[in-house]
Amino acid sequence: MAIEHDFFGLLETGPDGSIFWSENVELGDMRVTVDLTAPDQDEVTQDALDAAAAIVSSLEEIDRRARIAMLGEVDNRASEVTEYILMQQEQLGDQLEDFLVDVSGDAPVDIIRSMQLTSVTILADEHGGSDPFAVMEYALDPDAADDVLLVNLSGDGEIQSVTSAD
Repeated sequence: MAIEHDFFGLLETGPDGSIFWSENVELGDMRVTVDLTAPDQDEVTQDALDAAAAIVSSLEEIDRRARIAMLGEVDNRASEVTEYILMQQEQLGDQLEDFLVDVSGDAPVDIIRSMQLTSVTILADEHGGSDPFAVMEYALDPDAADDVLLVNLSGDGEIQSVTSAD
C-alpha cells in the first residue's frame, strides 16, 4: 500500500507498514535533511501530512522562531540551552571563534546564531498528540553528533521545548 500527498508525492509503505520520506532542503547556506516517518501508515492522516508539508514549507520562519526560543532560555542558568553553551565554550576553548559566523562579544548570542540546523524529523503519527510532531536538530559543530540541541514542535509548528540530546 501507499499514501499519496500533493507535497510528498507517493509515500511507499514498508513491509512492516511503516512509511518514510526523506529530502535534503537548502536553507540559506545550510543543507538540512528532512525526514518524515511513521511506524504504521494507518496512524497517519491527511491532516498530519498537510501539517508536515506546512512545516517543511515554512522552515526558514520556524528556524527563526526556534533560535528566538533558544535565546529566551539563555538567562535561565538551569536551562539545557545554557548548559549547551557552557559546554561548547569549555570543549572548544580558543577554537570556539572558528565555529562562529559573527563575533559580537556576546557568546550565547553568537553561538545560537552560528548553530546549524542539521535535520528535521517529522513524526507523522504524533499529529494532534502531546508528544512532539517534529524535532529540529541544531549543532554548533555538525561533526560532533552528540553535541546537539533539539527543538520540539507541535503539529501546528509551535515550539514545545528545547532539550539536549541526552
